[in-house]
Formats: sequence, structure tokens, C-alpha cells
Amino acid sequence: MARPTEAWLTAQYDNRARVPESAVLLRRWAEASALARSQTDCRLDIAYGDEPGERLDIFPTHSPNAPVLVFIHGGYWRALDKSDHSFVAPVFADEGALVVVPNYALCPTVSMERIALQLARALAWVWRHAAEHGGDPSRIVVAGHSAGGHLAAMMSCCDWKSLGVELPRDLVKGAMSLSGLHDLAPLARTPFLQRDLKLDADAVHRLSPVQFPAPDTPLYALVGSEESEEYKRQMLAIRDAWGARAVPVCEEVESCHHFNILHELCDPESRVHRMTRHLLGLRWYSGLA
Repeated sequence: MARPTEAWLTAQYDNRARVPESAVLLRRWAEASALARSQTDCRLDIAYGDEPGERLDIFPTHSPNAPVLVFIHGGYWRALDKSDHSFVAPVFADEGALVVVPNYALCPTVSMERIALQLARALAWVWRHAAEHGGDPSRIVVAGHSAGGHLAAMMSCCDWKSLGVELPRDLVKGAMSLSGLHDLAPLARTPFLQRDLKLDADAVHRLSPVQFPAPDTPLYALVGSEESEEYKRQMLAIRDAWGARAVPVCEEVESCHHFNILHELCDPESRVHRMTRHLLGLRWYSGLA
């Protein structure tokens, strides 16, 4: 098979160009998120580290000892902010989950490896402090969209003992990767991304989840049916690398492109939302078979 050209890779990975209404949707996310923060009980900009960007938002729930959903935003590791994604939180908080939305520094100011380390510190903070906010540290689930899906997959494989001997080896009990990026090799050959990501061969190998041993906890991998061939390949690649035991869900979400697939996460009637509830243990969902 011929090596993909830069033009082909750009067409495959430039989601804003592929979805003409992307700017409108991003603006609506920001507006819905501002409304969510103004109308719900939330604790904003809590420090999980010493750097200015190492902050997270917490959306408590009415239920004691609640499962914890940590949502990691996308933006190709170089754009967007936790404040653009508060809209994800209210429905899960209403249903009985403590929701945490962390921020991280962005490329090219920092490397992708630094971002992964920041998220690991954020998850360690959540484990240490979840109980103070009504959460159960033994029931932490991570979900991420796009670049956040990559980071969610990385968190499911983290060596937590290297961050703190008191941390459990299975700190993350499950993960969901929505339109996630699991093989970084093509991104290093995509000019509009590589300008900021600055990935070399070693970083591609070290930071691609497809290169990691499969975790013991489940990862659900989903992609929109209207997304590019490469995004669909990215989803299948993690199942191929980790196997069906570690990736029990690997499927396309009908009628979804790269942006509106995130709306499915927040829709209580959608399969994506019900699968997330299943990971959180909020209710048994038998439709996974």
C-alpha cells in the first residue's frame, strides 16, 4: 500500500474542515457550558498541581459515595479548555456521579508527554480528594473525546505506583474513548498538527496507546459513522492491539460526526450515555453484548 500523502492525511484529520458547522457547535458548547456553571453547584479552578494550567472543575452530586467520572476534553492537545466542556457534567451529576473536568497545558507550549503526566497527576489528585466532594475513590472512570480519548486510554495504562506508593494499581476502573487517537504515527506526518505537536519517532512509539500492554480494566472505543477512514481505523487499531477482552466495545455511532458524537454522551436516551452509566456502575446496561 502506498504511503499516505500529506494532503490525504490533512483531509482525514482536519475535523473542522470536514464538519462545516464545527465553529457553530464549538460556540454552542461554550455557551451551554457557561450556563451549566451558572445553574449548577460546582467548584471551579481547584489546583491539582503547581503550574497555572493545572486546575480542575468539580460538579458534585446528591448521592453519597458516588462513582467519579473524569472527562478529558479534546482539541488535538493544542486547543480548547475545560470551560468549553462543562456541559458534559450536569446530566451525570443529576444521575448520581461526581464529575471532574480537568485542564491541561497545550502544545506547543508543552510536549504531549507533559500533558499525559499532568493528567496522571490530576487523576491521582482525584483519588486522594474525591471523598471530600462526595465521591468514591474506588470507582473512578475516565472518558475523553478526540485527543481526550487518547489521554483516557493512556490513563487506563498508567503505572500509578510510580506516582505514589499509596495509589492503587487499578486507580482507573474503566475508560471510554470517543473518537480517540490511539496511533500517533500518522499525526507526525500531518503538517497542520505536527507544527504544534512536534512528534519524533521515539515520542510516537512512547505515547501511542497501541504500543502499550493491554490494561486489566475495560476501554470502550467509539467513533462516529460519518467520521473519516482514519478515525475509524484509529478505533479498530486499539481493539487490534489490546484485544476484545480489554476493548469489549468497539463500534460506530450512527449519524455522528466528530463533534456531535459528544452530544450522544450527554443524551440520557443514547447508547453512548447508557454505556457510560454502565462503566460508572450507575445502572446495569444489558445492551453491551
